[in-house]
Amino acid sequence: MTTHGGVERRVRQLDADVQDIYLMLSQIAGTQLRQGNRLEEIDLSVGVLSGRIDGIDTRLDGIDARLDGIDARLDGIDARLGTMEGKLDTVIDLLGSGPAG
Repeated sequence: MTTHGGVERRVRQLDADVQDIYLMLSQIAGTQLRQGNRLEEIDLSVGVLSGRIDGIDTRLDGIDARLDGIDARLDGIDARLGTMEGKLDTVIDLLGSGPAG
């Protein structure tokens, strides 16, 4: 009978081990489900952020274009001031070389 009792005890232990394994698998499945849900939330957040970054990038492109325009205008003003400086130097030279008193 000890052999029969030992076998029954081993079968009960194996059954308990199998039940424990199913419990662990259930817990793992629950964890994976929660992680999957969280990854979906993160994916949505990244999508929103990506859209916002695209909008910021578009705005920065517009600002860059405006700054290029301002830079071109300043280059024009610089050229005009250079021309005016040359003319002013000519006027000063003419005034300086005029009749001496």
